Amino acid sequence: MIITFFYFHKLLALYKLSAYFTFGFKKKVMRFPAPVPVKWIASFINAKLVGNKNGEVTGINEIHNVQAGDIVFVDHPKYYNKCINSVASFIIINKNTEVPDEKALLVTEEPFEAYLKLVQHFRPFVPSLKMISDTATIGEGTVIMPNVFAGNNVCIGKNCIIHPNVTIYNDCVIGNNVVIHSGTIIGSDAFYFNTKKNRKVWFKKMESCGRAVINDDVEIGAGCTIDRGVSADTKIGAGTKLDNMVHIGHDVVIGNNCLLAAQVGIAGNTVIGNGVTIWGQVGINKTLTIGDNAVILAQSGLGENVEPGKVYFGSPAMPALQKQKELIWIKRIPEIWKKIMPSSVKGE
Repeated sequence: MIITFFYFHKLLALYKLSAYFTFGFKKKVMRFPAPVPVKWIASFINAKLVGNKNGEVTGINEIHNVQAGDIVFVDHPKYYNKCINSVASFIIINKNTEVPDEKALLVTEEPFEAYLKLVQHFRPFVPSLKMISDTATIGEGTVIMPNVFAGNNVCIGKNCIIHPNVTIYNDCVIGNNVVIHSGTIIGSDAFYFNTKKNRKVWFKKMESCGRAVINDDVEIGAGCTIDRGVSADTKIGAGTKLDNMVHIGHDVVIGNNCLLAAQVGIAGNTVIGNGVTIWGQVGINKTLTIGDNAVILAQSGLGENVEPGKVYFGSPAMPALQKQKELIWIKRIPEIWKKIMPSSVKGE
């Protein structure tokens, strides 16, 4: 049965009153306030519905974080199979193709535009015109210094210290006993763009509708930036400490009791285990996994997964002992050169 517009907008009003979406702390997903029939969504985005026409959509997600019941989009043949064979139940796509019986395709010429239409409808931008929004909640014993901005539906726990000029965007969650130093920004949009060179603007922003969630006993230094998830949560685990000028990309998950030194940059969808130490000026590529208790030494450029307990160094980073041996051999190149080359070549 297709949901009526009247009933649907009653649900939407309820959703706005209840702080937009209900997000699970454990689940990385953006959920609707109530399941929405896929027939209604197909009509809303003007798409042809193929496959399971009686399904109900429970949330919006992007391919890295999908769960059963989610709707996701794909607009490039390279990712068709990955998307269709993922756990996502509903796929917005620009090609009519085979689909498992329990899933549905929503076929439309511009899947990305359809995805944006859904996000903007269910999660519209709502400005907050006060330094501390009326819908923000602040726990007992928390100190908020001057010029702190806390947007709509922000939740800050007990006994926190938020230093001057901190910005906390809409819907972000801060746990108990958290310290955030001056100039830090939490919940800014993801650096995530749909790229097509056949249009005037090549890079079109993928709207961010996730959150940034900071757990208990975290300390965040001055001038840090922590992006919200695209359609899920960026998370920093309990007891983790960030130095100044650290950047955390969208949908990054950092475990408990990690230590990140100054000028570390972590790209989107990377997962970092518990007890990890990352020293200064390390750059970490997207969608990597770093195991528990690993150590990344200063100025490393990490482009591969790291097993638990390993120490990595260099750019590109590799196991530290291996990299140190390589550097020793590089230093010996002039000496080796002199030994193997004839005297006429050496200029003697």
